[in-house]
Amino acid sequence: MVMQQLAATVGWSFVGVVLFYLGIRLFDLLDPIDYQAEIRNGNMAAGVILAAVVVSIATIIISVIVF
Repeated sequence: MVMQQLAATVGWSFVGVVLFYLGIRLFDLLDPIDYQAEIRNGNMAAGVILAAVVVSIATIIISVIVF
């Protein structure tokens, strides 16, 4: 029983990481701004936007996996 729960946890974690990666890549493809370069140049607004996108994608993935 414990091994099944462990396997399910690892499996859903892997699915969550893959979905998170695909969500970030999709955002990069759809938005023409290079946020990494903007953040390196000190653009604080780009960092806030990217953080909001990361939190939003994570929230969506968590809600999909839990329910």
